[in-house]
Amino acid sequence: MSEPHSKTMDEVIRDDARYPHEAYEFLHEGLASAVKAIHGASLPQTAEEAATKQSHVTGRQMCLALRDLALHRWGMLAKTVLAQWNIHATIDFGNMVYLLIRYSYMRRSEEDSLDDFREVYGFEEAFDGKDHFKLTE
Repeated sequence: MSEPHSKTMDEVIRDDARYPHEAYEFLHEGLASAVKAIHGASLPQTAEEAATKQSHVTGRQMCLALRDLALHRWGMLAKTVLAQWNIHATIDFGNMVYLLIRYSYMRRSEEDSLDDFREVYGFEEAFDGKDHFKLTE
C-alpha cells in the first residue's frame, strides 16, 4: 500500500540506495515518452490534471519506451550506462516504479503488478547494437 509523503522523493531515493538519482530522472523521461506515445499527451502537471487526464501506461509499455530512449540517447553504450546505475534487467525499472508508488509519488491501477516489469526483454538482445540504427533525413 502507499505511504503518504512522509519523505521527499530525494530522501526516498537516497534511503533506498539501489539506484542513483540519475536513474530516476531517466525513468521519468521514459514515462513521459511512453505517455506521449500511447496517449499523445504530456504527463499531468497537477493533482487535478492527474485525476482527469488519461496517462496510464503498463509496465511493458514503460519498459519499451525506456529501451527506445536509452538506445536513442546512448546507442551501443546504453547497456553500459544503465549498468552504471545498477539497472541490469527490466525488473529494475519495476523496482524503481514500485518504490515511488509505495511513497505515493507514482500511482498504479488495480491491474498493475511488479511482475509486469519482469523479463519484458533481455538486456543482451535489446542493447546488442544490431538492428537499432535508423537513417533519418
